[in-house]
Amino acid sequence: MSKKKEAPRGDIYAQITEKIVADLENGVRPWMRPWHSGNANGRVTRPLRHNGLPYSGMNVLLLWSEATARGFTSPIWMTFRQALELGGVVRKGESGSMVVFASRFKKTQTDAAGEEFDREIPFLKAYTVFNTAQIDGLPDYYCGQREPVRDPVQRNQDADRFFANTGAAIRHGGDRAYYAPGTDHIQMPRFAMFRDAAGYVGTLSHEVTHWTAAPHRVNRDLSRYAKDRSERAREELIAELGSCFLCADLGIAPELEPRPDHASYLGSWLKVLSDDKRAIFSAAAHAQRAVAYLHGLQPLLATVQETA
Repeated sequence: MSKKKEAPRGDIYAQITEKIVADLENGVRPWMRPWHSGNANGRVTRPLRHNGLPYSGMNVLLLWSEATARGFTSPIWMTFRQALELGGVVRKGESGSMVVFASRFKKTQTDAAGEEFDREIPFLKAYTVFNTAQIDGLPDYYCGQREPVRDPVQRNQDADRFFANTGAAIRHGGDRAYYAPGTDHIQMPRFAMFRDAAGYVGTLSHEVTHWTAAPHRVNRDLSRYAKDRSERAREELIAELGSCFLCADLGIAPELEPRPDHASYLGSWLKVLSDDKRAIFSAAAHAQRAVAYLHGLQPLLATVQETA
């Protein structure tokens, strides 16, 4: 067993951003990789911890990318110690995958007047996890067959209920999909214009993520969306990630090909990520917050937890 060498704390942002930028430069959206795998539709899920709780935010992207690159089909990950506690052992020669934990610590500082004050300083810590495919001796629960493909009709009905429960005003007509902040409504082409139900859900998931930005919802600033290309790219990246997170929660694989009106954002995303090594972390956190808000509008308590 071997662990990946952990980067110095200050380099974690840069290390992860450089990897994502490299993927984008090759025309690959790393957050879409899980659905390039065969027979994925109906089995899509977020990466899961050893206790069954889903990962969120940046860790979803990191572990989806690792799973696809290394051919793991199990969605469950755990630390070396957690594997031991469950009676398992990481096989010799296996290398772990990086996940991150974001937190803050307080530091006492002195202002110009000589008064002391506490300042909260954010930090990012990396740690190593292993996929259950790399571990021997785990209980049968972790080694069993993958969940059967969910019935597509049931998946679509669940998605319809989910969007209806948000209370969003969704209008149909025309050939464009967009969120209109002025009238606070989502405009969607008619269902028949989509190739399949997954394409419809993927597009609606993107627009409903935009919808969460309103001040009386999660209050994400869209005031410069129409004026600033960089701000527009950041918001579209949030909606792109939010759509992927939400589709995974609904068990639906979104369309692999980007919408024509979204493909043009690739260059803008590259510039934003190259200029700001924390941009992808911020986008993933905003997307997680948006999706958690949408889950909170459902009749039952949201199952997606806002944890690291």
